Amino acid sequence: MPSLLSRYATPFITGLFIVSLVSGTALFFHVGGGTFHGMHEWLSMVLILSFVLHVWKNWRPFANYLKRLPMAVALGLSLVASLAFAWPSLTGTAQPRTNPQSAMIRLVTSATAAEIAPLYSQTEEAFLVMLRDKGFRAAATGQSLAEIASASGKTERDLVTTLATLQE
Repeated sequence: MPSLLSRYATPFITGLFIVSLVSGTALFFHVGGGTFHGMHEWLSMVLILSFVLHVWKNWRPFANYLKRLPMAVALGLSLVASLAFAWPSLTGTAQPRTNPQSAMIRLVTSATAAEIAPLYSQTEEAFLVMLRDKGFRAAATGQSLAEIASASGKTERDLVTTLATLQE
């Protein structure tokens, strides 16, 4: 086992750091989120194991670093930087991050047919007829679109999918 650690701890930490570097950079610039999100999270967990093995393998030199000022400064600055990012969340002053698509879906599904019909160049009555024709049997005036979907035995996702196809 020690021979295996000696041969692979540093190469794995290097390889996984590069993966974390590339995926983290892509996520920072909002490129390929679907591609990089899971990769970044899961392989960063494996990076932790590699880091632990690397420190175990190199404990004596690492322990010497712990006795010197540069390590204290680096760890202190890292802690301060992480607290600067975490502070708003820890103190409850952070602005909630909302997926803009989810926010728009909630906005649309909480509206009534009378409020949404003009987006489709329809009157409320004509819009309700279109919804009924698409299987939303409970479509009635005064209800939110979410209530119409629920009363029709459908989900908000079904409703949004239907709305997206109405203009086609």
